[in-house]
Amino acid sequence: MSWPASLQGRLALAVGLGVTLLWLATAGLTAEVVNRRIAAVFDSALQEAAQRILPLAAVDILEREDDGSIRRIAPLRPHDELLTYVVRDDRGRMLMTSHNAVPAEFPPFTGIGFKQTATQRIYYDSALRGSLTIAVAEPLSYRAEAARKVWIQLAVPLLILIPLSLVGIWAIVRRTVRPVARFGEALATRGGADLTPVPAEGLPAEVVPVATAVNGLLGRLRRTLEAERSFTANAAHELRTPLAAALARLQRLAAETRDEAASRKAGEVEVILKRLARLSEKLMQLARAEGGRLRTGAPADLRPILQMVIDDVRRAEAPERLEVAMPDRPALSDIDPDVFAILARNLIENALLHGAAGTPVRVALTPEGLFRVTNAGAIVPAPVLDQLTAPFERGGAMAPGSGLGLSIVKAIAEGAGGSLALASPAPGRADGFDVSFLLPAMRPGQGAAPQSPSTASSGGP
Repeated sequence: MSWPASLQGRLALAVGLGVTLLWLATAGLTAEVVNRRIAAVFDSALQEAAQRILPLAAVDILEREDDGSIRRIAPLRPHDELLTYVVRDDRGRMLMTSHNAVPAEFPPFTGIGFKQTATQRIYYDSALRGSLTIAVAEPLSYRAEAARKVWIQLAVPLLILIPLSLVGIWAIVRRTVRPVARFGEALATRGGADLTPVPAEGLPAEVVPVATAVNGLLGRLRRTLEAERSFTANAAHELRTPLAAALARLQRLAAETRDEAASRKAGEVEVILKRLARLSEKLMQLARAEGGRLRTGAPADLRPILQMVIDDVRRAEAPERLEVAMPDRPALSDIDPDVFAILARNLIENALLHGAAGTPVRVALTPEGLFRVTNAGAIVPAPVLDQLTAPFERGGAMAPGSGLGLSIVKAIAEGAGGSLALASPAPGRADGFDVSFLLPAMRPGQGAAPQSPSTASSGGP
């Protein structure tokens, strides 16, 4: 039998085995004491019977003539004779026996006391200075039967008490370690973005230091990650103003200059500045995705959010390439509307940017909360596919981009509790790329009434 891995199983098994062994040892010791006591009582009964029968036998023998016959005492009525006896003279002759006594089973008198044969326990006594002796015998089977009944009477309660004790021990241990189990479940079900302290109420004193150390570690990790995210977000935010100012000055300079070479170089710098602006926006989106509070706790219909993102993309890029499949019923989820907008925009922009030129991009949302974006294009090899969600990973693509789109989506999936899957070729096609995101399920107890997203936007923060 292997030792259980859980603390609850180990405690229950150890205590259960200990109690079972203690019960069995106590029962065995009790049975042994009782058997010894029963044997003493039976021996006393043999002595008592011998000392009562022998005087009566002596009177009877002395009053009758000695004709050499053996007197067998007849019973008053039929019964099982457990005690048998024989009376002999000092020469060993049989003078009197009980009605069921077998003389051959009584060894000769050698002295007062007990003797045991293979089948009987015998007590010897004498009277009239040894001229008369008596041997009273009791079957050993009778004593064995009495001992067996004692064992049964002790074993039957144990067969009931031991299982009940084990069940009680299991229930008590389970209740005792329940706070530890809750603490472990709270840790196991935490998302990567939730680094708040884990409730430690009700934990045993031995586990409290562990919980304190874990919460301390979570606190240090939270402060470290918050500092890193804050730096990323602040740096990206602070870049917005100087980049916008530099871009405006550059565009004005390009419009005012008449030097074609200077105008061409200004155009190249403008492209670089726009790329930096997009990168700063992606960095802020990544900081938002890696931060907390990705779910609102209240379900909302995500169709208006997705429609705003699609309308914004159509105005800015290629309206004719988007094929949208919107459900007739609400697609409810408690994911933050801003976060869903960031996710949808990144997936759609990636599909437009890296899909085959001029081919449609299919965007679909189901009432069950499955959001999919599919585009045509060359098949992405499996090793490259596994690395595409890493930051700044472009998979060898030649199209412009920051390499942060899928890493932002992955961070949202991990932080919000959604499920992200990449496939190439796209399902049902010989080529292309497909991204499916299963929205996080609503928590138990949440209402089904959708909320109108008043603060959602189609872009990032």
